[in-house]
Amino acid sequence: MELTLLGTGAPAGLPRPDCPCAVCATARGPEARAATALLVDGALLLDLTPGAALAAARAGHSLVGVRQVLLTHPHDGPALDLPAGLPTAGRVPDGRELTLISGHRVRALPMDHPGTGYEVTSPDGDRLLYLPPGAAPAGLAEGLAAYEMVVADVVGRPDAIARLRASGAIGATTDVIAVHLDHDAPGGPELARRLAAAGARAVPDGTTLIVGEYHAVPDVPRRTLVTGGARSGKSLEAERRLDAFPDVLYVATGGGRDDDPEWAARVAAHRERRPGSWRTAETCDLVPVLAQDGPPVLIDCLSLWLTDAMDKAGAWDDERGAAEGERALRERVGELLAAVRATSRTVVAVTNEVGSGVVPATASGRRFRDELGRLNSAFAAECEQVLLVVAGQALVLRG
Repeated sequence: MELTLLGTGAPAGLPRPDCPCAVCATARGPEARAATALLVDGALLLDLTPGAALAAARAGHSLVGVRQVLLTHPHDGPALDLPAGLPTAGRVPDGRELTLISGHRVRALPMDHPGTGYEVTSPDGDRLLYLPPGAAPAGLAEGLAAYEMVVADVVGRPDAIARLRASGAIGATTDVIAVHLDHDAPGGPELARRLAAAGARAVPDGTTLIVGEYHAVPDVPRRTLVTGGARSGKSLEAERRLDAFPDVLYVATGGGRDDDPEWAARVAAHRERRPGSWRTAETCDLVPVLAQDGPPVLIDCLSLWLTDAMDKAGAWDDERGAAEGERALRERVGELLAAVRATSRTVVAVTNEVGSGVVPATASGRRFRDELGRLNSAFAAECEQVLLVVAGQALVLRG
């Protein structure tokens, strides 16, 4: 089954008309994207967008052979001109299946957002799933057969990808293509990196893909360390790396502080931001967590873990820290690093950069700064990918 993406952008396109934002200002040339529309084997057009015939011609195709035009979402813009010779565009009721004269079967799937998703099966049995912007499938059962390709709003609805993974509809070899790309998604290499973390990729407008043809699925790094300064966006970056995966275990090393309203507000903000399917464990005992098989783990953060480790080792005091306290701390850090090296789970850990600012005024503060620097370096050495977040921008240091 041959799929040509006549457009890969949001319904308003990218750049948006008259939008002054930085993403729209730089969305030029190959970074510009028309509204998403899919041409399947020259016979089926999914979504009718302005300039569809011209877009097809630029991609080396024609709409002459199109026998069915299906819409996935309500069109709120100006009226569209139907190119000459095309059948009238329409939507299929949820659950209804069409068989085209070309031999393709199209089944309409219910969404949790206004719109309709379409499952397209080729005469050879290859299966494509196309979802409308801002939508995820509703009422998915578990144990579904994996699609060869999924085309969806990965940036806007990463939870849709998580649901499809949980149900089996996205498997290890499913090619996930990001479309409906809007100005809330970064451009260039940053978009590719962010999508790769979700096991997805983006392609330019006019790209033709073969559904069912092997394509290397982007590798998701098994161990990632995300570091940065205060309020740099490091926790959000870490969460974003796993929000397309179901059943994530969020390990909060800070615990609760009932007498600290500011801390409680921070914890509440983090909880509201995380997907509802994630589980939370408040613990600094990370070794047993990493030793178990299970879903991906997000550890937030190593600096609070180190605070707990130094408390238990008595490593804050200079005299004790030079003897048994330092020895106990080294032993606990070594156990953590060994667990990270041996774990079979996908791990994303957050830490702080504290050595780039003011030198702490106290001996204990300087000791913590030094110990955290050593821990960060050793932990990073065990990770396939290391990111530094500055002003909300992720810089890849490794991987």
